[in-house]
Amino acid sequence: MSTDWEIHGQKSGTNITPGQAFTIEWGIGQVLPIKKDMSMLAQLGVVGYDQWQVSHSSGTLVLSPPLPPITERAIPFYSVHAIGVQANFILPAKNLVGFFKYYDEYRALARPEGRTIDFGFSWTLRIPKLAPQAQTAKP
Repeated sequence: MSTDWEIHGQKSGTNITPGQAFTIEWGIGQVLPIKKDMSMLAQLGVVGYDQWQVSHSSGTLVLSPPLPPITERAIPFYSVHAIGVQANFILPAKNLVGFFKYYDEYRALARPEGRTIDFGFSWTLRIPKLAPQAQTAKP
């Protein structure tokens, strides 16, 4: 589980600054060996997130005429909740991980509902540690 507090800057080309948001990401999964020697692993699990706007936006939202402009403070706070699946492919000896995530938003207030597909990989560089110096006995 991880949490995130977002602080936004002014949107380009507008005078609107979105409100701050709080997000909780969670998941539960299982690692399964693909090879018995644990040199190739798969990790499968259920993941999700919940996000809430926690402060007012600032600025003025300009609508098409004949509608009058609306201050951002008049727009309700948004929230969104999603659940999905994640699969990881892990090669420990090569420090390589590939991942795929799919989220389906099942409840969104004051914003559209959607789906998210996320994939990628990470590779960890091994930085050699300095060998410990041999200690010499003092006479």
